[in-house]
Amino acid sequence: MKKILLGLALSLGLASAALAAGGGIPLDKAPKRTNDMAALQNGAKLFVNYCLGCHSAAFMRYNRLRDIGLNDKQIAENLTFTTDKIGDTMKASINPNEAKAWFGKNPPDLTLVARSKSSREGPGVDYLYTLLRTYYRDDTKPTGWNNKAYPNIGMPHPLWELQGERRPVYEKVMSHGKEVEVLKGWEQVKPGTMTPAEYDQNVGDLVAYLQWMAEPAQNSRIRIGVWVMIFLAAFTVVAWRLNAAFWKDIK
Repeated sequence: MKKILLGLALSLGLASAALAAGGGIPLDKAPKRTNDMAALQNGAKLFVNYCLGCHSAAFMRYNRLRDIGLNDKQIAENLTFTTDKIGDTMKASINPNEAKAWFGKNPPDLTLVARSKSSREGPGVDYLYTLLRTYYRDDTKPTGWNNKAYPNIGMPHPLWELQGERRPVYEKVMSHGKEVEVLKGWEQVKPGTMTPAEYDQNVGDLVAYLQWMAEPAQNSRIRIGVWVMIFLAAFTVVAWRLNAAFWKDIK
């Protein structure tokens, strides 16, 4: 009994630590769109327009975007800057020294962010999906923004024009005999260029692109894995029947 109680206490402690690491809120489930070429293309456009100005993707080349259905002309005309070539890596245009002065440190590379942000709470894509949907105005912060998934975040809201401005709405509940405030929902303060549903759709596309970029071969790996499992299942049946045939006359 003591071992069971100890295990339960440890589990609760780990869960509390995980929630604390994520700002004390559960992560929202990101939609699965790594096989949706239109979603990945839209996510790539959003990444170039709203993320690549500050964050590099130094392990991804523009020409790799052929894998999501784009040709070289589309990539060059819509997703590269004037000085970029189709074979270049995706490097941020921001000056590193200026970035450090503005944000306190250089913005991290995002090539593998969808994998590196995985934790006990869930996969990295869920964290990113939640992060980009829980920004709110906070005049006490240098950037004027804060985030429920990452409290005291140094990065201002990159998609604020699309989402607009919101504020969190809390409700008071009793927890362990004490009254605490928990996040109930959001109130739109200023509208963005997108409706909430459109914004969530586009964030889902952006996160899907980040997930694809972290492992472009993921879909091929899964597809090959399925065929390997089918082959092994069929081979197991054949081997079992051969074994029965070889040993049928031996008692």
